[in-house]
Amino acid sequence: MKHDKFVRRVKEFNASHCGEVPSLVEVHQFTENLIHTLFPIKRNLLSNEEEIALEMERCAIKLKELLYSIRDKLSMDPEDLVEEFFTKVPDAFEQLVCDVNEITRFDPAAGCQEEIILCYPGFFCISVYRMAHILYTLKVPVLPRIMAEYAHQKTGIDIHPGAEIDSPFFIDHGTGVVIGETARIGKKVKIYQGVTLGALTVEKDMANVKRHPTIEDHVIIYAGSTILGGSTVIGHHTVVGGNTWITESIQPNSVVYRNHRVEIRERKGKSKTKGEKL
Repeated sequence: MKHDKFVRRVKEFNASHCGEVPSLVEVHQFTENLIHTLFPIKRNLLSNEEEIALEMERCAIKLKELLYSIRDKLSMDPEDLVEEFFTKVPDAFEQLVCDVNEITRFDPAAGCQEEIILCYPGFFCISVYRMAHILYTLKVPVLPRIMAEYAHQKTGIDIHPGAEIDSPFFIDHGTGVVIGETARIGKKVKIYQGVTLGALTVEKDMANVKRHPTIEDHVIIYAGSTILGGSTVIGHHTVVGGNTWITESIQPNSVVYRNHRVEIRERKGKSKTKGEKL
């Protein structure tokens, strides 16, 4: 069986794209190396200034290589972008330190900070997000999305690098959390598994429009809740109960919950036989 026509079609489609994106494997390696450099304990290493400086330089070299693959689409030279990126990393690191401290104070299951850094998928995803967000604000295409999707693959948590997330921020458990590109999240916000901060409608011409909700300071959103819409604002110090669907703004200091009942009744036509366990 010959596939000449199909092979030609595949080649034609991919010829104009394959040279314009960074390698997935190398982006994944860069992401891991960067996070491990910020938190050497992930490699079971002690904090050594010379070693950290050396690893940081290696990360800078790798980032420059990745940026060269998309240099025609950048707003500045790769060297300048790398320098700009690493001038912003210290502030992002302090945000992560703030995140760790908040998780330690809030989560009774957190025995120590080391446990959070090593084991918590939410913290890993937030760490990658804060690095990817810097590149997003520097208008770097593709690369921050690959970083974010790498964290998504590893944790089941989907945070678009364009979202604006203050610190401290805590995602507990995390599986199924979705945070859209134009979402804005304030300080001391806690989100549980299965929460979606999404768009009410999805149209291509809304690319530059705020489509995702704003979550103000000191908000807790419990598992399975969905909050949609760019004009939707969840006021500060609000608690959103689990499995809640919200498409309108909520005033500060509110408690929002789904009004439903769980009923238990005896099964009909079922008689318990001797020795049977129910």
